[in-house]
Amino acid sequence: MLKIAIPAVAALGLIAFAARSQATNLDVQTGAAPMGWHLSHEGSLAKLAYGVENSDQVALMMTCERGQTQATVYGDVQPASPRLIKTSTAAAIDPLGGELAAETRISVRDPALRQLARSGKLAVEADAGQFELSANPAERRLIGDFFAYCGSERV
Repeated sequence: MLKIAIPAVAALGLIAFAARSQATNLDVQTGAAPMGWHLSHEGSLAKLAYGVENSDQVALMMTCERGQTQATVYGDVQPASPRLIKTSTAAAIDPLGGELAAETRISVRDPALRQLARSGKLAVEADAGQFELSANPAERRLIGDFFAYCGSERV
């Protein structure tokens, strides 16, 4: 019996050590992914989002269909604009959190969005206050593509 018990305990110990080592290595390697501007298309819908690419970690997302001059805004962060329109219906499902969310709209010609297109900086508001989201040159091209798609060649 001792001949079986000792190797079994040793094997379990090695398995536990290997699993612990592998988990520790994964934690070190993954780290926090950087947030930035990303553009994607889903059918006729263009989505411009500020967050972690290919994830649900999105602070702000604007969507529009080709030729529309109104964008729908989702997220915990909203453009700092007095022209932001909060609609009365809360029947839409927030694509970021999967919960019911009030729909918010903004014109793609709004001064806050024009500033984003021109300088790569968007003033935003959140529960924590006001701050600015910025875009690098590559992201600014994506932002320009979004506004062109939405029907506002001149932003």
